[in-house]
Amino acid sequence: MNLRAWARLSIFLAATTAAPLGYSQKYGEIEAEQVVDNLKYADGAVWMRDGYLLFSDPGANRVYRLNPSEKPVIGRENSGGAEGLATDAQGRVYVCEARNRRVIRISRKNEVEVLADKFEGRKLNSPNDIALRKDGQMYFTDPAFGSDEDRREIDFNGVYHLTPKGELDAIARWKTRPNGIAVSADGKTLYVTDSDRHAVVAFDLDGRGGASNQRDVIRNIRGVPGGVRVDAGGKIYVAARGLQVYSREGKLEHTFLESDITTNCAFGDPDLQTLYVLSRNKLMKLRLEVKGDAQ
Repeated sequence: MNLRAWARLSIFLAATTAAPLGYSQKYGEIEAEQVVDNLKYADGAVWMRDGYLLFSDPGANRVYRLNPSEKPVIGRENSGGAEGLATDAQGRVYVCEARNRRVIRISRKNEVEVLADKFEGRKLNSPNDIALRKDGQMYFTDPAFGSDEDRREIDFNGVYHLTPKGELDAIARWKTRPNGIAVSADGKTLYVTDSDRHAVVAFDLDGRGGASNQRDVIRNIRGVPGGVRVDAGGKIYVAARGLQVYSREGKLEHTFLESDITTNCAFGDPDLQTLYVLSRNKLMKLRLEVKGDAQ
């Protein structure tokens, strides 16, 4: 990885051609506004506590920074295929580098630390999405999509838990492919999308971050489920064919952006009541009446 590129994370010298647009759709009282267009294949986002959104475009091998009411700028070229993004209370950035097959953390001083690149002596498949619990427990998915199948060293698609002490454990070893991942607001439930089975799987989390009681909470999702988020009230947001909203019991309640293939989403803005939705070549936002969580 080009470490100097990450060292320029807070400078952002180049402007992207993905210009803000004014297009919007109405869903009752909720408006979905298109913010960015002309992306390649966007697939990860996180709201930073300093007041801006980071989102990845692995199709262009870039990470972008978006300040409210401004054009996005390139935060990093040659991003290692950056996909899932997360942040912690210290403002550090966690990145799933799919092409580099590792998970890294960037400090506020722009120091890069590799958190995970191997399991049981073998290279990870292709880290895809990541979630943090408030106590520092970290979870990420490691599927093998497409060409990743040809280079894989691990014979399963993993859901991993990394403790604050750096201990890595596979909490699930699937033949199907896990994709998006999120922790509930109370830190007691882990949600993982299963792209092959069109499902959302839940695990119970204990005080030490351990996971148990794997079960399906949502089945028969329309489209291929990618990113997942949970709001403060426990509703589950799934990026698939449109952005689908489910009750905590798994009942479909709403679908936004029905005509779009959505890839991921993240709550943002200072009050965390705006849901930013990535839809392959564009970024949309919906203003909601419920708070989410910055992961």
